[in-house]
Amino acid sequence: MPKILLVEDDQSIADMISIYLSEEHYNVYCAGDGKQGMELFQEHKPDVVILDLMLPDTNGLELCKLLRMRSGVPIMIVSAKSEVSERVNALMIGADDYLCKPFSMRELAARTNALLRRSGMNAPLQGLGPSRPQADANRAVVTVDLEKRCIYVHQQQVETTYSEFEIMRNFCQYPGKVFSREELLNNIRGIDSFVTERSVDVHITNLRKKVEADPKEPKHIKTVWGVGYKFEP
Repeated sequence: MPKILLVEDDQSIADMISIYLSEEHYNVYCAGDGKQGMELFQEHKPDVVILDLMLPDTNGLELCKLLRMRSGVPIMIVSAKSEVSERVNALMIGADDYLCKPFSMRELAARTNALLRRSGMNAPLQGLGPSRPQADANRAVVTVDLEKRCIYVHQQQVETTYSEFEIMRNFCQYPGKVFSREELLNNIRGIDSFVTERSVDVHITNLRKKVEADPKEPKHIKTVWGVGYKFEP
């Protein structure tokens, strides 16, 4: 069963989350502060971390940053702070999702499952690791490092936005699959609340400029007219 680390100092909330997720077939390990949370993280190596921002011994953002430096594990922030600046700050330092209190247990479980699905339960994704050079000189050699959230072209790192990386991660996880604009939109909406289907086209254009040998004649990120886009390794 997937392992969840819950770092929450409010015992009643922690009990409620733990009971619900246990019934959803997750193994839940609970920590009441940052120190215990780090100890349980090192001991159990969870598949997802659910982290409250207000902890008695540390700022949850600092703990999030520390966890991200050590691992690519999906991190969901839960907090009563609903300001856009708080959400953006958490996402920028390494969180993968942000859920405002109060929330429903069903939504928490659904978001947890989505994080597990996106991470592939920490399984290697196609497109990760060393790539064999392509015979076609017009093709770029593209690799994705999920742990570091980096994209490399011919072993050279290229800078990407959060949304660009999420699109590329989906492409590499399902090479050859045709994604509609709506599917890609739903996968990146977590940080970019105001993104539109037109924005997806802009992200694709920018990605092609970064990973294609000739962006005007793309060999990897292909347009499927009337449907969306697909990725060919």
